[in-house]
Amino acid sequence: MNKRAWVAVLVAAVGVAGGALWWSQRAASDAVQYRSAKIERGNLQATVASSGAVNPVALVTVGTQVSGQIRDLYVDFNSEVKSGQLLAQIDPETFEYRVRSAQADVDAAHAAVATAQANLLAAMTQVSRAQVDLTEAKRDMDRKQFLVEKQFIAQSEADKERALVNTSQEALKAVQAQVGVAEAGVHSAQASVAQREAALAQARIDLVRTRITSPVNGIVVKRSIERGQTVAASLQAPELFIIAQNLRDMQVEAAIDESDVGRLRKGQKASFTVDAFPGQTFEGEIRQVRKAATNVANVVTYVAVVGFSNVDGKLLPGMTANVRVVTDERANVLKVPNAALRMRVASVEPTPGATNEVARGAPRGRIYVLDANGKPRALAVRLGVSDGSMTELLADGQGAQDIREGAEVIVGTKSMASGSGSRPAGSGPRPPF
Repeated sequence: MNKRAWVAVLVAAVGVAGGALWWSQRAASDAVQYRSAKIERGNLQATVASSGAVNPVALVTVGTQVSGQIRDLYVDFNSEVKSGQLLAQIDPETFEYRVRSAQADVDAAHAAVATAQANLLAAMTQVSRAQVDLTEAKRDMDRKQFLVEKQFIAQSEADKERALVNTSQEALKAVQAQVGVAEAGVHSAQASVAQREAALAQARIDLVRTRITSPVNGIVVKRSIERGQTVAASLQAPELFIIAQNLRDMQVEAAIDESDVGRLRKGQKASFTVDAFPGQTFEGEIRQVRKAATNVANVVTYVAVVGFSNVDGKLLPGMTANVRVVTDERANVLKVPNAALRMRVASVEPTPGATNEVARGAPRGRIYVLDANGKPRALAVRLGVSDGSMTELLADGQGAQDIREGAEVIVGTKSMASGSGSRPAGSGPRPPF
């Protein structure tokens, strides 16, 4: 064989060797490599996170029931007030004139009562006179009737006296009717007095209402009026002030998603932070879970009231609080990363019957471990509480010997472009030819 033939054979051999190496490395790079994490032991807290506004427990809105111009203003923002303290004064002049007019009406009504009573007295006097006339007429009739029987006078004289008696009786009835009319007049005048006195009382109440006073002890957190401003009370009382009854006992009204509200109970511990004090956590507890739902853009939420003590007065009404409620706790339990529970390996399933074995009494999940040959093996497991990143693992059922502290579980696959030095899948060493 000449020299050229030997060179050709050598080149062909090198090409075959390089191609074989390239294909072997390509196959190795195509093999799936897994990322793993360890099963740990420690404490777990199941929590519900939300946000809400910081508010006083009791906010009292102070308004007015009368209209008028604000003449005097005695408090400002952040003023501490006592119950009954004067906050503002509406110009009372118009209401004072109304009181005087109502008082004059009452006096006129009392005068009308006196007149009606005098008329009643006069009517009763006429009744007495009519009764005297009737009595006298009856006496004369009896006397003349006696004389007629003795034939001392004619019968016609007795008939005249009888007619006079009848006339006196009718006159008595007439004046008695006048007495009834006079009594009705007295009652009407007295009713008019009561009506005028009620109007006077209303006018006096309206005059008192020109003085805007605080209904509770607290702090003025909002003032909506200025001196000289005119306020109009119509169907709804206008808002003048808002008073926080107690800024040391406050609450956060947090919006809880409907998927989480079932885990909340009265008395559960809660913590929250506010942007005004970064890095500082405030403690409280759930005082109430309100049953009224709020639906915004098809998102249903419920209000959970988290009460807390604001003794130092740091937190102010209206601050946004990021709330975290501890709904369940576990101490010294096995826990697995949630990524391991989300992991799925195609064509690798738990052994038959394992699912039914672990499904009793707790939610179930699936994790993957590597067997002695480096192949993934699926295990059906029972799960406990979760804190969002780790989940409690109950070590019973299928593969209990593999569920222990420090055991490796698959949480994902390695990227060939990662810093491990591996090339992306599908790329291998370039062939030498």
